[in-house]
Amino acid sequence: MTSTIADGTTSGGLPVPPRRLKFTHDRWMESLGLPIHSGYYIEDLRALTLGRWEERGCDAAFIQLEGQQGITETRISEVPARAVLPPVRLAFDEVVFVAQGRGATTIWRPGGERKSFEWGENSMFLLPRHHFHQFSNTSGSRPARLLHYNYFPLLLSASPDPQAFITTHRDDLASPGYVVDLEALYAEPALKQIALEDVSWKRRGAVWVGSFFPDMSAWDKLTETRNRGAGGRSVAMEFPGSEISCHMSMFPPRTYKKAHRHGPGRAIVIPAGEGYSVMWEEGKDKVIAPWRPGSLITPPNKWFHQHFNVGMSPARYLAFHPPLQFDGHAEKVEDRARDQIEYVDEDPSVRRMFEAELAKRGLTSVIPDEAYTRRDYEFAPVAI
Repeated sequence: MTSTIADGTTSGGLPVPPRRLKFTHDRWMESLGLPIHSGYYIEDLRALTLGRWEERGCDAAFIQLEGQQGITETRISEVPARAVLPPVRLAFDEVVFVAQGRGATTIWRPGGERKSFEWGENSMFLLPRHHFHQFSNTSGSRPARLLHYNYFPLLLSASPDPQAFITTHRDDLASPGYVVDLEALYAEPALKQIALEDVSWKRRGAVWVGSFFPDMSAWDKLTETRNRGAGGRSVAMEFPGSEISCHMSMFPPRTYKKAHRHGPGRAIVIPAGEGYSVMWEEGKDKVIAPWRPGSLITPPNKWFHQHFNVGMSPARYLAFHPPLQFDGHAEKVEDRARDQIEYVDEDPSVRRMFEAELAKRGLTSVIPDEAYTRRDYEFAPVAI
């Protein structure tokens, strides 16, 4: 048995555990002195205020939107024109989405092979755990902005020592046992057929598996998706050897998706399109989040949210998923006691607001009246 003494330690010489008012990840972010952007959405990642992160050799900022706390981390880093950032090694997987610019990344294991690849706007790629990575900007005049997504907050809750998971100096340290074939890891994404009973999202029977996706604004390996409405298409993506996954949905202009809800920790970035999302907790006021390429949205835990395309071209949203423990939703739904609101059950004000937004742009909705009266209505496949 130990007791607390006046100098803030226990009789066993250990520091007194902090009161549980904040996650360790919160304390670590605050210790860095970088901007921490909060709220429900970021309208433009490319215009976000950043601060200097000397250890990483770049300007950066954290983004902690409602529903992410203690579960997932998102942050922005900026690589100046013609710059090469210092190498960093993480003990966890991280996925990067390129919000702006072009450049290259080199991945290597201490004493092992190196793999370099080039990226441009809307590229997405994996930084595998226990490997060094180094970013360079190949533009001579324009900075690059990268969005990072990972599960670091959960690691820090289990082991509250940030420095145990990050190496920012010599690359001659002994390497952990995790080894991957980098050439194979960054090969072309492959289609993996999987049995429906093995998929948390019952509507899919296939996912694309890869570590580098060159342009999520042009990725065309999508399949028809009926359950969310609007005649859209979607694709599920996984990263080899990692539990991080994501999906992208594309839906036609002048349409909107059905309202739905799920667990916390997602980060939704917009590669293409113009529109808005509405988010709300059951029985409470709604949050309206306008979006365009470069926007970021995080629906809080079990909040309904609904996506609207008010532009003249197909819209896309790319959703990064938290660990499966936080999935928090069912796909088969019949009423709002579950997790999706059908068109026939939604508040008529939803349709009125959508049509009013279109009218401001001289447009009209292409959702047929029948979708609002027939529960079994299914959109015909749309070529988008």
